[in-house]
Amino acid sequence: MMYTAVVDSESLRTFLSVYREGGFSAAAEVLHVTQPAVTHRVQMLEREIGEALFERMSRGVVLTQAGRALLPFAERVFAAMNDVQSALDSFRAGERGPIAIAVVGTLADRRLTRVLRSFARTHAGVDVALETATSASVSELVRRGRADVGLRYHFDQSADLTCEELAQEPLFVVCSPQHPLAGQSIASLRKLRDERWLAFPEIPGQREISTAHVFGLFLTAGAGEVRWTPVDSLTAQKRLVESGYGLALMARSHADEELADGSLATIHVRNLRAALPVVVVTRANGFLSVATADMLKSLREAYVRR
Repeated sequence: MMYTAVVDSESLRTFLSVYREGGFSAAAEVLHVTQPAVTHRVQMLEREIGEALFERMSRGVVLTQAGRALLPFAERVFAAMNDVQSALDSFRAGERGPIAIAVVGTLADRRLTRVLRSFARTHAGVDVALETATSASVSELVRRGRADVGLRYHFDQSADLTCEELAQEPLFVVCSPQHPLAGQSIASLRKLRDERWLAFPEIPGQREISTAHVFGLFLTAGAGEVRWTPVDSLTAQKRLVESGYGLALMARSHADEELADGSLATIHVRNLRAALPVVVVTRANGFLSVATADMLKSLREAYVRR
């Protein structure tokens, strides 16, 4: 006879809290229960499934193989439950209720500020929470239901997410205003192959302008490899470029303020055809409140105007 485990929502909630908080004590604080209660719920879940879900370590817990198998399903269950709660809250409260947005840090620019300012004027009863993350983490926050809307670079191919391209952000070569080629136009990247380049280091899941982008463009231009320095902060990259330490590839929105005040300049490369797709992410078939749908509309309009 086939045996089917019946898992209750509180046990799943406790399992997710222990995983996210890294331990039983921290999960108990978040859930506002005692640590023995957390331990009891996890043990009940383990008995129901017939497998251990956590390995107890000296500095917390890690998932077992069974725990890793359960994790994505538990997260989807609670994302769906959050959709149900959001639908009910939206029905009762009209346009009121919170919206959580996850966004890649370099997309949290003045354009997003204008969207949020306008949204606050027209949706006074809606609280907006904003969290910055890498592109991969933006998708994960949306997938888990911790964010309603995500803004990231490049499409996510996951079947449980819906992605819509808002714009293509052209890339420019930025330099110090004192650079000999500042403000000039050149035919090819090959003229810049002896320069030092600044770029984000290669990090799994990070789809910002990394060394791979720089290398790829130079290889396509037939210029071979270039010297580069990994810098994991956009602000730090801009300060180093300003000081003449090197060149960088950036979308214009990344450096709008510096280009406007003259602390950065550009080198126009006529054969440079590179852009970053900006994508808005929501859960596939997830519930969108009226306010969330209005936020999506505002984002679309802002990028079209750009």
